Amino acid sequence: MPVYLFTGLDLLAASGAERGGLLIVDDKIAALGKEAASHPAAQSAVTIDARGLTAAPGFIDLHVHLRQPGHEYKETIASGTRAAAAGGFTAVCPMANTRPVNDEPGHTRFILETAARQASARVYPVAALSMGLKGKGLSEMAALKEAGAVAFSDDGLPLADNRLFRRALEYARGLDMPVICHSEDLSLSAGGVMHEGPVSARLGLPGIPAAAETLGVARDIILAELCQARVHIAHVSCAASLSLIAAAKERGVRVTCETAPHYLLLCDEDVGDYDTFRKMNPPLRGPEDRQALREALAGGLIDALATDHAPHSQLEKQIEFDQAAFGVTGLETALGAMLQLVKEGVITLPRLAELMSSAPARILGVPGGRLRPGEAADVVIFDPSRPWRVREEDFYSLSANSPFIGFTLPGRALYTICAGRLTHGPEEKLT
Repeated sequence: MPVYLFTGLDLLAASGAERGGLLIVDDKIAALGKEAASHPAAQSAVTIDARGLTAAPGFIDLHVHLRQPGHEYKETIASGTRAAAAGGFTAVCPMANTRPVNDEPGHTRFILETAARQASARVYPVAALSMGLKGKGLSEMAALKEAGAVAFSDDGLPLADNRLFRRALEYARGLDMPVICHSEDLSLSAGGVMHEGPVSARLGLPGIPAAAETLGVARDIILAELCQARVHIAHVSCAASLSLIAAAKERGVRVTCETAPHYLLLCDEDVGDYDTFRKMNPPLRGPEDRQALREALAGGLIDALATDHAPHSQLEKQIEFDQAAFGVTGLETALGAMLQLVKEGVITLPRLAELMSSAPARILGVPGGRLRPGEAADVVIFDPSRPWRVREEDFYSLSANSPFIGFTLPGRALYTICAGRLTHGPEEKLT
């Protein structure tokens, strides 16, 4: 495996940044800062002048849909992790809503074995809470953990039976595993296709009230508090949910949360002329919700960023808005979107590293999230000031249903290195 020495970098961690070199030997970070160039292994390294670039711990996306097995026409483990590498991600956590559902150990092992052969990033499967995501009986939770699952979730089909959900939380607590909650009252959101408000009324589309999410968040927090279990609230989209999460944290409830880039840069007004590439669940909320999310991101209430990467084919998106599938891609645009927030002064670069790397690692209890000698060489090197235009034809993902098509984003990943292996970047510069 080649030895790499990047010189002149801004080295980024949640605690701050410093200028210096980065030496990678085999699958480990060998040296950082001023010590990198003087390390004995640097004499035989492939040296890259990286002045003006920033290095961060490889990003970890704790909420993606890789679609394999069962929906390989939308995405595969190979294509989804290649897209992840292009976005600076060195690890992704695929949700369980595949066909078959990842609800028993053999399915988890299949995902991991396929990833070992084909993936461009580490893959940490999230297993189903209930068998078949049907909400009737619990999955084989202990066996799923033993097989390699890192969390449990019925994402997309929240477990509505409160008694069964309580049992699930108690089992998860005993296994010291987090439960990722898609918090939604399905009876209240049923039939809706976008945020309920003046825009949905003007477009003549049935709405999903913010209360559908807030009721779900309240239920999930109440039962987590009862069971003293760890819950992670996925894709938070509205201000009222943030208030509940803040109060729960104050009481000591073991709750963390994430949001996604589209909720931070867009709002329901951006649905515009029935743009199905901006249809997702939960939906884009009002401008006031977007502002509340930005403030919570800057203030530390939101723990992590996730993409909820949900690829769909053109046949499922290029149709009437109310018939189109929910979901948008996000792996290749997340860094650029977050750099837009840095540019606007909403967050700092160290906070970006916390949200996209160290916090996800901490929440899931997986390796990564740190730039330190001796740590695994999972690194992203990006240019925070290299604008690029988002175009459908440039995606590595099999699907291009991005809400940011046509946007010019301020920066992007240039090199992604996972376990010392170059998974994205100009190979001609590394030979």
